[in-house]
Amino acid sequence: MEEHIYTVDLHWKQDRRGEISSPELNESIEVATPPEFPKGEAGIWSPEHLYTAAVNSCFMTTFLAIAENSKLEFKSLTCPAKGKLSKEEGKYVMSQVTLEPVLTIYKEEDKEKAEKILIKAERACLITNSIKAEVILHPQIELAESLVS
Repeated sequence: MEEHIYTVDLHWKQDRRGEISSPELNESIEVATPPEFPKGEAGIWSPEHLYTAAVNSCFMTTFLAIAENSKLEFKSLTCPAKGKLSKEEGKYVMSQVTLEPVLTIYKEEDKEKAEKILIKAERACLITNSIKAEVILHPQIELAESLVS
């Protein structure tokens, strides 16, 4: 199997804040300790947010590939996600990520196919398959026509 390396650089700025960047990417991201911890800062991406975002964005990209290969036509996809931080055996862990995708399709007859693709995408996501946290999927499928008044 072919291997790929993804480079991420970290530069500490001050207090509990830093910046991550990559020579492969155009933008950097400010990161900090979340406000639930001592000296944490609100309004800045935390490792916990990035963890949840990694699962969510991998789910999306996997879904898009499977949907394209399956020739599923859809109007939109949104996916709120929640990452759960818990304490287990005295250590903090990301124990659960809940994905709540809302997929809007054009045709009623594609509903079952769409649901199967959403489930397959969650199971095939390489990030989901690389972590210990439980990933829960609560998909919702809507028809584009039902949104028109």
